[in-house]
Amino acid sequence: MQEKPFRNDGYAKVTGRAAYADDYSISGMLHMVPVYADYVAAKNLAVDYSEALKVPGCVRVFTAKDVPGSNVFGQIEKDYPIIASDRVRSWGDVCALVVAETRKAALEAATKVSITADPVRAVLTIEEALKDNAPVVPSYGKSNIVVEHKLRHGNPDQAFDSCELILEEEFETQAIEQGYMEPESALCVPRHDGVIEIYGSMQHPFSTRRFTAALLGEPLSNIEVYTIAVGGGFGGKDDNAAAVCARAALGARLLKRPVKLTYSREWSFRETYKRHPYKLSYKVGFTSEGLVKAVKAKMYADSGPYLSVTPWVTWRSTAQCFGPYSVENIHADVYGVATNNIFCGAMRGFGAPQVNFSVEQIMDIAAHTLGIHPLGMRRMNMVKQGSETVTGQILDDHTVSLEEVMNKVVHAIGYRKKYEKCTFGKSENDELYGIGLAISYRGSSLGAEGMDFCSAIINGQFDGSILLETGIHENGQGSESVMMLILADELGVNLDRIRYRRSSTSSIPDSGTTVATRGTIMGGSAVVTAVRKFRELLSFHLAERLRCKPEEVTYHDDKIWGLNFAYSLTWEEAMRELYLQQVTPYAFGTYQAPPVSWDDTTGQGNAYFTYVYSCQAVELTVKKSTGKITLKNVVAGHDIGKAVNRAMVLGQMYGGITQGAGMALMEEFRMEEGKVVTDNFDTYKIPRMTDMPEMTGIIIENSDPHSLTGAKGIGEPALELIAPAIANAVYNATGIRSKKMPITIDPEDLNE
Repeated sequence: MQEKPFRNDGYAKVTGRAAYADDYSISGMLHMVPVYADYVAAKNLAVDYSEALKVPGCVRVFTAKDVPGSNVFGQIEKDYPIIASDRVRSWGDVCALVVAETRKAALEAATKVSITADPVRAVLTIEEALKDNAPVVPSYGKSNIVVEHKLRHGNPDQAFDSCELILEEEFETQAIEQGYMEPESALCVPRHDGVIEIYGSMQHPFSTRRFTAALLGEPLSNIEVYTIAVGGGFGGKDDNAAAVCARAALGARLLKRPVKLTYSREWSFRETYKRHPYKLSYKVGFTSEGLVKAVKAKMYADSGPYLSVTPWVTWRSTAQCFGPYSVENIHADVYGVATNNIFCGAMRGFGAPQVNFSVEQIMDIAAHTLGIHPLGMRRMNMVKQGSETVTGQILDDHTVSLEEVMNKVVHAIGYRKKYEKCTFGKSENDELYGIGLAISYRGSSLGAEGMDFCSAIINGQFDGSILLETGIHENGQGSESVMMLILADELGVNLDRIRYRRSSTSSIPDSGTTVATRGTIMGGSAVVTAVRKFRELLSFHLAERLRCKPEEVTYHDDKIWGLNFAYSLTWEEAMRELYLQQVTPYAFGTYQAPPVSWDDTTGQGNAYFTYVYSCQAVELTVKKSTGKITLKNVVAGHDIGKAVNRAMVLGQMYGGITQGAGMALMEEFRMEEGKVVTDNFDTYKIPRMTDMPEMTGIIIENSDPHSLTGAKGIGEPALELIAPAIANAVYNATGIRSKKMPITIDPEDLNE
């Protein structure tokens, strides 16, 4: 595969020529802005916009009463209001939409909209939500527990009796903002044939189409969503971004003019869903040698008032409830709990970072308590070839490389010798030193979470150029480049012959969201199936010209060859020949993920068809006088099956480490009484370049038999490990265990 860095969109992005949603404009375009109410929980919502209509340039104010279709939508439960009607369940609820000739006029008119309601008791913590007398937050059901997952494997209660060490630990993780550079934006254009065109910053054009069609009460064929440049997503541009597009489409449909809605950073922080904050408790039993014998786990995730993808996030937490370890006796209960906080949804990692933060610290706590080296503790308990997972899955159909990955990271960073230098709070100077690591396995793609398939289209052109299109959406991660590289490799053509076609929801079937580290494994496999059909078609019709049988035709070195290379055709010649034969050089390929299984009553089954194995280690220092934590070095190793573009794999590693470090040390989306406090990057701190140390990425390749390219993925595994690695390193430096993020050290605790 590609050794040199390649991005088909790289030049456009670094030169500023790439057009993002807010860069689009069209003659006659109107501007829309949202209006929020200063309520966290309220009923009897009333909107008076008479004064707003008096503002020069104000064209219309929309409320829930103007929605011609369904005003509520969701991927699982139809509970998310595109425009709030009678009830306010969150400070982020949009209560009205102002449309004006200019953005300035729309913003001014929005200040004139009067919103009144009767406040009701807000539920702002998981503990409060679980009380018997707590108000029921969701619009459906009779409880604030919106989802419950169980995992039952063996009998931990009985196994605890034979354990020499029993740990009972509690952990807490915070709400996290995805922090993409580009806020949500959409331009919606009504076409003369009745179709609404949408150009928006979103992760999934097809869910955007579903949201919009439902809101307008129209068939899907009336909505066409185009793929354009997206300035980052990290899971955050699904539900909310689709709602932004749907709102602009409502204005375009009812006013019969193009409408643009672009969010400010404050609106984005206020309204859009976050990473779920978790409360986790574990009871873990060990033998004196360090073998994990029994585990009981309980987790609560704050979902906010709307369900979004909480059942899927918490399901992954269930399936991977004790990290990459094989445990004979384990029970876990995982709950999604509704509150009136800003709601939570997808973010890179999707329920695994919270679990890893807890489990990887527990393994270190046990190691220190039992006097066992943390590496030995992990080797003893980690999954290996043929191991049984906590869900009862036997790992025997792909390379289980966790020990190989950990060994390479340990060697690269010099872990054993440096571990002996950890200060554990004792130092003759102001600097404390620690090194720590964490390991994980991550189920690839959706697994038993949902149906998993993808499609690709290859279209040969008369002049020998080739158009490629897949159902994988480009969010800025480089998926288009990967698909092009796979096509070039499989078809034996030069990259400059391939053009990735900008797709829309009308040109290729829905292939699912670009989430769950599934882009390369699913999209790449779809490209391979399309190539196989494409080559079969070409071989059949070109064999005679190549003086061979169809099965003897080969493709390499940017040509099509006959047997023993005696005859060949350039792609230009081949395409002209097909044209003369009146044959269309076109192929449509689909790929379905291998079968998985899941029993909801026991949490048992083959949760995923393959796994990514990972290890990350970090060196850091802590100043005794201030408690300041400084990262010094990070080494990350990931078995991603096969590297399609090594430079982009490393880029994903470094980006994931940076996001994970932010989660570990500084990021926290904070609310007070349900209202957002951290509403921009001046109060919500993310890592700067100066906060990050030297980073080394190690790519481990064990070609995966379930992937037609051999590749798996790196997007989410890159983020999931650095937080617990940092927590372990901080303990090894200070002797202080951090069970809550973001991790902070009080210098007074160091001097006790």
